[in-house]
Amino acid sequence: MGHPMSEDSFDLSWLELRERADHRARAHELADRLEGVGQLCGWSVVLDLGSGSGSNLRYLAPRLPWVDSWVLLDKDSSLLKTARAPGVPEPTRIIGDIAVEGMAAIASADVVTASALLDLVSRDWLSDTVKACAAKGAAALFSLSYNGDIRWSIEDRDDVIVRGAVNEHQGRVKGLGRALGPEAAIVARTLFMEFGYDVLLRPTPWRLSGLKDQDLTLALVRGWIEAAVEVLPKSIELIHAWGNRRCEEVRGNEYELEVGHYDLLALPPLDAD
Repeated sequence: MGHPMSEDSFDLSWLELRERADHRARAHELADRLEGVGQLCGWSVVLDLGSGSGSNLRYLAPRLPWVDSWVLLDKDSSLLKTARAPGVPEPTRIIGDIAVEGMAAIASADVVTASALLDLVSRDWLSDTVKACAAKGAAALFSLSYNGDIRWSIEDRDDVIVRGAVNEHQGRVKGLGRALGPEAAIVARTLFMEFGYDVLLRPTPWRLSGLKDQDLTLALVRGWIEAAVEVLPKSIELIHAWGNRRCEEVRGNEYELEVGHYDLLALPPLDAD
């Protein structure tokens, strides 16, 4: 999931912190399937929406050797200029909004991809994106869409309250209107299927534990505290007490945390152009 308090853009430190967990969680079989279909279909252009510092590019580039042109789109120029991957020719970088320049760029893409984006967008944006993909006959790979599931190996009495508040916050109005939040991947599957796409949906949870994931987990907990307090300001003491207990467990490496996501691959009908 995106950092709960970062509604319109993400700082580089957060993106760097999550990249290893993202790549570890992803449904590798979907990238393999896309690689095979793309090879057969002669695809060559991949558009990465909300590309940030290039984590999605770094994951996909070694797995999609047929790509001749990577097109990266983000409204944050400082992040965009850092986006690159070993052995990949200089990508095309577009500074722009996913709802304007992003929508226009779909018309030139064989594959449209994004990571950790769908739970932040509105139903209208997603509907327009699916229509644009269908009009072009483009495939889509949308990864790491948060699904509302937060599970600790040892339950805390206030987990349910905090999780409910965080999920309500995820569905608030973001830059594109009311966000789909945890429903995003399921809505996307339905929309693509309406256009005859073959859609594969796979759970891709972050599984966090130990020293290797400590910094990421602490950042998550701090973000969840802020989000939950925004939704339940009268419960600020309860929420902060929960956060203190969880941070103590994480710092002591006495934790296992699962944060639910979905990866979605949508392949166009065989008779698509």
